Amino acid sequence: MMGAQSSRMGRGDVPTLIKMGTHSVYADDLSSYEAACVEDPNLQSFDATIQERTNRVISSLAEGVEVRSMSVDSLKEMTASLLEMNQEVVKVILECRQDIWNKKDRELFSLVGDFFENSLHTLDFCNALDKCLRRARERQIIIKSAITYFEEESQNEVEGSVYLKTLQELKNFKEAGDPFTEEFHQLFQSVYSQQASMLKKLLSRKHKLDKKLQSLKTLKRVSNVIFVAAFVSVLIFSVVAAAISAPPVVAAVAGALAVPIGSVGKWCNSLFKKYENAIRSQREVISSMQVGTLITLKDLDNIRLCVDKLEVEIESMLQNAVFAIGNEDAVKLAIDEIKKRIEHFSDIIETLSEQADKCSREIRRARTVVIQKIIKYPG
Repeated sequence: MMGAQSSRMGRGDVPTLIKMGTHSVYADDLSSYEAACVEDPNLQSFDATIQERTNRVISSLAEGVEVRSMSVDSLKEMTASLLEMNQEVVKVILECRQDIWNKKDRELFSLVGDFFENSLHTLDFCNALDKCLRRARERQIIIKSAITYFEEESQNEVEGSVYLKTLQELKNFKEAGDPFTEEFHQLFQSVYSQQASMLKKLLSRKHKLDKKLQSLKTLKRVSNVIFVAAFVSVLIFSVVAAAISAPPVVAAVAGALAVPIGSVGKWCNSLFKKYENAIRSQREVISSMQVGTLITLKDLDNIRLCVDKLEVEIESMLQNAVFAIGNEDAVKLAIDEIKKRIEHFSDIIETLSEQADKCSREIRRARTVVIQKIIKYPG
């Protein structure tokens, strides 16, 4: 590859190149470039182009050295080659999607703001659910009282209406109605839509970050292209200086450009690492919000399922209560049906209460995790 080729070329008539290829300042960077060429076919193509043009320039200059002169054609060849190499660099850079350098962290922190706002709305929903559950327990007490009164009044049958207390409790149950108001259902739909929309945004952002991570290989190619282009430029200028037999100029050029060449590889690698760390940090924040949002959506799905079951049980008992109120002879039949459902009704209330507590805990935990990620996020 280019680094090895440069060292071999340095063993010829231009001693300066030996230092350039094997000097500790560049050795690691050239080795890294060679390794990247082995793994990256696109970089191999660039390297082949660079080698061909560099060899062409060196050969042309070598001819000039043999006659102890520098031809105009040689100078033209050198200039054209440098321009071509710069164009190759531009081409590779343009092919890389570097939009992350044009977008600050506004989008990320906008998502973070939405996440925290949505979590607060969901906590409000959990509070509303607790109120509904309190009303459901009140209805549970009423219906259990109706069952208790029915058992007492069934043992003390007298002429006339024998189920006065039972029927009164059934009327109270009917008047209490559904503990889950229309406002509660609207709040649920609003919160669920917000969380679903949030998940969609997070998945989209994560997909973009994943694509950026996948393109890091291309970015690494860019850094290697920049490095080798700069290296070859110095290589050619050194040959030019040697060809015109001006040792002071050789020393001056080598000395002046040693620092830039030595630092460009390290700068590219530093930029690459910084870029990778920034993407991975963003991805960690996004992933933590995604996990929290997924858990919340799952909790909301479970809550909706339990609410639906509870409303089915309430509706069934309400129908039996109405039936008994309108037909006193049907009280026993109605109470028997209610007895079959009251245990399931109580179990659903407890399950729903546990789901509400779990949802609240998970939301608070997710908020804590995201805050920790933001604190660790590189400034």
